[in-house]
Amino acid sequence: MLVLGINGNFGTESADLVPGMPDYYFHDAAACLVRDGELVAAVEEERLNRIKKTTKFPVNAVRSCLDAIGAEPGDVDAVGYYFDREFTDHALNNWYAENPGTPLRYARRLIGDRLHDGLGWRPAEDRLVFTEHHVCHARSALARSGTDEALVVVLDARGEEHSGTVFRGAGQDLTALGRYSIAQSLGTFYEAAINLIGYRFGDEYKVMGLAPYGDPGRYREVFDGLCRLGPDGGYELNPGSPEMNLVCPAFFANGFLPRRKGEPLTQQHMDFAAGLQDALERIVLHVLGHWARTTGLRKLCFTGGVAHNSSLNGLILRSGLFDEVFVHPAAHDAGAAEGAALSAARRLGAAPPPVARLRSASLGPALGDSYQIERALKAWGDLVEYERPEDVVDATAELLAGGAVVAWAQGRSEFGPRALGNRSILADARPKENQTRINAMVKKRESFRPFAPVVTSRDAAAFFDLPETAANYDFMSFVVPVREERRAVLGAVTHVDGTARVQVVDEETDERFSRLVTRFGDLTGTPVLLNTSFNNNAEPIVQDLADVLTGFLTTGLDVLVAGDFVVRRKPGADLAFDDFVLGFRPVTRVSRTVAAAGCGTGEARCEIALDYATGPRREISARLHDLLSRADGRRTVGELAGRAGCSLDEELRRELHALWQDRMFTLAPRVR
Repeated sequence: MLVLGINGNFGTESADLVPGMPDYYFHDAAACLVRDGELVAAVEEERLNRIKKTTKFPVNAVRSCLDAIGAEPGDVDAVGYYFDREFTDHALNNWYAENPGTPLRYARRLIGDRLHDGLGWRPAEDRLVFTEHHVCHARSALARSGTDEALVVVLDARGEEHSGTVFRGAGQDLTALGRYSIAQSLGTFYEAAINLIGYRFGDEYKVMGLAPYGDPGRYREVFDGLCRLGPDGGYELNPGSPEMNLVCPAFFANGFLPRRKGEPLTQQHMDFAAGLQDALERIVLHVLGHWARTTGLRKLCFTGGVAHNSSLNGLILRSGLFDEVFVHPAAHDAGAAEGAALSAARRLGAAPPPVARLRSASLGPALGDSYQIERALKAWGDLVEYERPEDVVDATAELLAGGAVVAWAQGRSEFGPRALGNRSILADARPKENQTRINAMVKKRESFRPFAPVVTSRDAAAFFDLPETAANYDFMSFVVPVREERRAVLGAVTHVDGTARVQVVDEETDERFSRLVTRFGDLTGTPVLLNTSFNNNAEPIVQDLADVLTGFLTTGLDVLVAGDFVVRRKPGADLAFDDFVLGFRPVTRVSRTVAAAGCGTGEARCEIALDYATGPRREISARLHDLLSRADGRRTVGELAGRAGCSLDEELRRELHALWQDRMFTLAPRVR
């Protein structure tokens, strides 16, 4: 049986279902395919529509998953959706009430319409299955854990009526043991708290990285007043208050003022982050401790958005509560698409999935074979040059050992928020200055955020203090201590508190990547690489060859390795795009407005914007506006400049390049 799992809301690439739909509404859009219980394809929509954390209906992801296994829409036996139908329709009604101009359509019809519009196919009504949100999370985690009996704990912002659910998992069966209300939402509590120091939804991982710089004791008394532990694994947030979020008022009363945009982070902010992380950890360990003792279960499957807090996960390992812990690589809502597919299959009588641990997240679209990659490199030949060494692993290891920062793109992309060796930026993990170099080259992110190490299974224990509790270190899900004697050596990946979010690879799961780490160790004596995602701060992780080459050409990365090819940029390539076709994304908008100035004509303001909830906006010159307003996806930059009557001088080229870096439009070779 082939089952499609989907999550996301019902907006299209070019428009929201209703105006102004926020980015947290049915977020982490994704699709997956499960065939006879095996997860065979999965990808998040953001990788394809290039909108970070997109909520759009995942029609591109559905198409991509089908293509990955050579299937047609008509081959799909059933479709699963990751929320209960009544809850979804109720949420839609709330939006319709605020937007009376939007026609009424509900979840079952909307899913059918979106699939029909995008793929020319509509599933039969009795083959479209809706499943409770936390059941979806739990089923995906249990199915891929490699165990047939475990404590399964889901903690996130919210499901239908709960923010946490504890299950006993046995085979395919999930028995709910306990639930935590929306008022107890740890996801919402954490998000509300980070707003106070200038962060927003989706930035939780940044604050987790900030926490080790602070003193959790400074604000413990305030957090203790907000988080009260109770009997039987219970707890209260903001006890005695009918409101969910009193984090900010509690801190205002203690003289803590909200951080403004652009203000530097101070020790006060770091202490706040440390206190918040400490509060989360104490609550979760309280919950897990109760249910571990009550059930006697020694294996844990931990999932939901809170399970992406890798510092918390490391603490769970060191707590000794469990013999084994499994965290799904897509523990956030994207992974619930798989649970929706598994639930639909179960509802329709399919055989249970095999009991086998998921070892690889390489489930997305492939980069292409050598012929396809070389054809793309030839098409981009005005900007890049390439070679095919006899052994690309040896050649890359030598580049890394020589100090190069390498973009590394191989095979199928990873499912989940982390690059695990197929869409990665790699560097020597030893020099601390590599943190600064990579930030300057490409990331442009906060300097306090650590980079992660990757090490082979053979050498992991020699560099990292791995707890006795067994864990799946394949997916960068756990922060562990770096061995004290290795911390000075691993300067680029050791965090301020002496820890690292480690990834362990072996030949069984990724032969080429494992061999690269080993070969680097042969050359340097340290078989550990820095591994971070291949993207800049304006985009999701790269997906296809166009993304890969764009990412390379608009950053300072030293070299690109794509498949078997080593790629370098040609001199002056960053501005030599005259013969490249300029295209707009479906959400790109170019405008020119004139503000009134007294009785006369005001000054014109030209702008390019990406039209979605968190889309960026950039002011542009009048010359560039005239050029961009003629873009049709067929003409080159040079042709557009000619039609606009403007010269492609260095100033205009640099303005174009800056917007290309920000992914406001695409540039691609003309198809010949």
